[in-house]
Amino acid sequence: MTVAHAIEADVLRRQDPQLADILLGELDRQSTTLQLIAAENFTSPAVLAALGSPLANKYAEGYPGARYHGGCELVDAAERLAVERAKLLFGAEHANVQSHSGSSAVLAAYAALLRPGDTVLALGLPYGGHLTHGSPANFSGRWFDFVGYGVDAETGLIDYDQVRTLARNHRPKAVVCGSIAYPRHIDYALFRDIADEVGAYLIADAAHPIGLVAGGAAPSPVPYADVVCVTTHKVLRGPRGGMILCGSDLAERVDRAVFPFTQGGAQMHTIAAKAVAFGEAATPAFTAYAHQVVANARTLAAGLAAEGLVVTTGGTDTHLITADPAPLGVDGRAARGRLAAAGIVLDCCALPHGDARGLRLGTAAVTTQGMGEEEMVWLAALLAGVLRGETESQKAREEVRELAGRFSPYPG
Repeated sequence: MTVAHAIEADVLRRQDPQLADILLGELDRQSTTLQLIAAENFTSPAVLAALGSPLANKYAEGYPGARYHGGCELVDAAERLAVERAKLLFGAEHANVQSHSGSSAVLAAYAALLRPGDTVLALGLPYGGHLTHGSPANFSGRWFDFVGYGVDAETGLIDYDQVRTLARNHRPKAVVCGSIAYPRHIDYALFRDIADEVGAYLIADAAHPIGLVAGGAAPSPVPYADVVCVTTHKVLRGPRGGMILCGSDLAERVDRAVFPFTQGGAQMHTIAAKAVAFGEAATPAFTAYAHQVVANARTLAAGLAAEGLVVTTGGTDTHLITADPAPLGVDGRAARGRLAAAGIVLDCCALPHGDARGLRLGTAAVTTQGMGEEEMVWLAALLAGVLRGETESQKAREEVRELAGRFSPYPG
C-alpha cells in the first residue's frame, strides 16, 4: 500500500476531509519538488506504518521492566528491540532511544554531566554551531557558560589549535563537537585528546552525520566521545526523534537525565519506528545508499563551484554543502526564495567570517529517491541558471516536476 492509498483509505478522509486534503497536499508537494534541506529525508513506508500504529495509544513512563503504567509488555519488547539494534548498529555499550528530538537529547546529555554555570566549549554559532551549543535564546546559553571556537579564515576548517588553546585557558567541564553546517569529517580522536588534557567530558552532537556513520561512510564518534547525541531522521532515514549513545559507566546517569528529569512518557510509536529504521540501516542496501549520498554531495558541490558559487571548505565529506551565491549576484535569502519558486527547497545559513547568508543544502532525500551523480550535475546547472536569472522560474519548475516525477519518493 502506498502512502497516498493509506491516507485515502483511512477514516480520516471521511471524518476530517479538510485535514486529509492538507496531508495529501503535503505529499504532492514532496513528490513534485526537490527536497535539498540537509536535515530532511524520506522515511520508508515501514517506518510510517510504525508511526501510525496502535503503539501511539500507549502511555509508558519509565523503562522496560520498570514502567509506571500497566499493560506495557509489548511496548517493552519494542523498546528493547530498538535499543539492541542501535547498540549493534553503532557499537555502543548503551543506547537511550526515548529522546523526543536531537535538542532534547543534548539537553539530557548536559543534565547528566553538567550543572548550571559550568563552562562548555563548543563550535560558535556563526560557524555552524547548533542552538543547543550556547545560543542566548536557548536553554544552553542561559544555563551554562559557553565559549565558542571557530574555523580557519582561509580554509573554513575547524581550527583545532584554537580549540586546544581555548580549552587550556577556560578549563571547560565539557567539550562539544558537532555542527549543523560543517561539511567535513570531524577529528574525534583529536577532540578526545583535547578533552582529556583538560579533564573535560567529550560530547559529540552527531545529528547530521550519524546516518553516514551507520552506513560506513563517515567516522564514528562512539569510540571517542563520552556521550553521543543524535537525531534519528536526517540521513539515518528514521522518524523525527533523538537518541543518546554512551558507555555503560554513564548509562544510569543518561537514562535518569532523559526520564524523569527532562521528559515524561516515551512516544512508543516513534520508538517502534526507530527500531524499524535501525534494522533498515543495518542492511547492505543502506550501506550503498550512504556512500551514494556522499558521492552525490561531492558531485553537486563540484558542480556548484564550477558554476561560480563559492563552496565552503572547497567541497564536502558528507551529505551537506554550504555555499555563497554572491558571485552570481544574489544573497542567500534571495537565492532561497528564487529557488523555492522553481521547486528547489533548501535552507539559508550563516557563512564563516562575515555577515552574509549562504545556502545550506544536502543530498540525503534526493538520493533516497534514487538520483545519482548525473542528476546532481544537471541540478547544479539548473540551480545556477535560476540564480543568474538565465532560467525562468516557471520553466525550471516544469523541469523539476519532471525530474521529481521520474524519481518519486513513494512510487505509485
